[in-house]
Amino acid sequence: MREADIPEGFIDRDLRNSQYIAKKAREILEDMVPQVIPTIGSITDRLREDWQLVDVMQELNWDKYERLGLTETYQDKDGRIIRRIKDWTKRNDHRHHAMDALTIAFTQPAFIQYLNNLNARSDRSGSIYGIEQRCLYRDGRGKLRFRPPMPLDQFRAEARRQLEDILISIKAKNKVMTQNINKSKVKGGTRKIIQLTPRGQLHNETIYGHTRHRISELVKVDGKMTPERASLIAKKAYREAVLARLAQFDNDPKKAFTGKNSLEKNPIWLNEQHAELVPPQVKLVYFEDYYPIRKPISPDLKIDKVIDAGIRRILLARLEEFKGDPKKAFSNLDEYPIYLNKEKGITIKSVRIRGVLSAIPLHEAKDHFGHPITDGEGQKRPVDYVQTASTHHIAVYLDATGNLQDVAVSFLEATTRKALGIPVVDTEYHAAEGWHFLFSMKQNEYFIFPDIEHGFDPKSIDLFDPKNKAEISKRLYRVQKMSKTDSGRDYYFRHHLETTVDDNKELMGTTFKRIRTVDSLEGIIKVRVNHLGDILPAKEC
Repeated sequence: MREADIPEGFIDRDLRNSQYIAKKAREILEDMVPQVIPTIGSITDRLREDWQLVDVMQELNWDKYERLGLTETYQDKDGRIIRRIKDWTKRNDHRHHAMDALTIAFTQPAFIQYLNNLNARSDRSGSIYGIEQRCLYRDGRGKLRFRPPMPLDQFRAEARRQLEDILISIKAKNKVMTQNINKSKVKGGTRKIIQLTPRGQLHNETIYGHTRHRISELVKVDGKMTPERASLIAKKAYREAVLARLAQFDNDPKKAFTGKNSLEKNPIWLNEQHAELVPPQVKLVYFEDYYPIRKPISPDLKIDKVIDAGIRRILLARLEEFKGDPKKAFSNLDEYPIYLNKEKGITIKSVRIRGVLSAIPLHEAKDHFGHPITDGEGQKRPVDYVQTASTHHIAVYLDATGNLQDVAVSFLEATTRKALGIPVVDTEYHAAEGWHFLFSMKQNEYFIFPDIEHGFDPKSIDLFDPKNKAEISKRLYRVQKMSKTDSGRDYYFRHHLETTVDDNKELMGTTFKRIRTVDSLEGIIKVRVNHLGDILPAKEC
């Protein structure tokens, strides 16, 4: 079903499923306790209103939205000034389930009986009238209200205090492989073999080839001109002169090419007569590995990714012939072929396009006898490249210079380590070079962030003391997703109370955090939240 066709509300099947789940849940509970009394949402709504719990969820979220200017006030029909958060509902906060549970916990069977039989309350000798006299009262406006379990101000205050201390527990995907027992029949009985089965996709289905292509680009000679980049300068005279300047300043490009040593203020002359100098921009030439794939010509083909320049020109001419309409240009190729050489009848039905920039080999090339094919140095030639499916975790280290470093570990690498019987998270990575492991990150794991503005440092308080839950809750985030970018990585953290994953820029830093550099992760502490909402020390698998 297309996304546009998916209905927003409940469909009949959802309603039937919900009814079945409720019925089955009641059956299970009746095996545990003597009596189970079902209730409905309208009864819970009525009790929340009578006990003044309707606005508690909004009050708990008010301060953070008010600081962002996302609150407003309005006057209702009775002249009262009402405060509200713009475009917000209680369902944006996971704790609304706890509020419902709190209300249901104080719901008496008499309340349900009364609301289901309101038409009988006029009978003063009946039980419904008796319930009204015993369980309800009239407020200042003469409206019947259910009596709260305790005085209203105390009840609201205690409900709010309990809700403030709630930490939401979401299970992280920790299992890499599961142990299965495979049984097979053999002569004389059954053979059992214990095998490890990966709990996910190891790599994408697409198989790529391998090639290298030459890249040339003009770059400035500035503070980014490291010795590695300088060694790629095409012209030998420029390359040697730039490397010599770097050597004078201990290979520090900022000292060599910025400030008073920029090429404008301190040029690099190539001869004693000062007749020729290194220009502000130089050409770098290098080779880059990439992994192409053959794809049939179809309307969704991206012509700019076609590797062969000649074929690319033929396809562009074909597209222009059909006035830029790819559906007409690249359909029904049997009847209207695309010719590479019309005289010889050579047609084009598929093309090689640029695939991905990084991949790993699945197999090694073999000859027709099944022997490995090697290069001149005796190295086996890899073939059939694939792209690893997903990142299992990010490991964060403190290097010898005191800087944070992040290392991505694919699901394939994680399963390989598990199969070899070594820890999935490599805590000894570059240990010999002075690196120190800090923590790993994967989806749905929890982190407490420091809050400099309000003087909150997670390292200075007891994180496992229940008395600190309310303060910790404001700074507790889970890993939502991690993505690769041209400049590094993006880490998205979602506040643990949030039910939505909308990236509203107005709420960045409050309901979610976007971290673009690993240095910004300094000071966060990894923790675990169990099923009861208690904070426990984090475990590394």
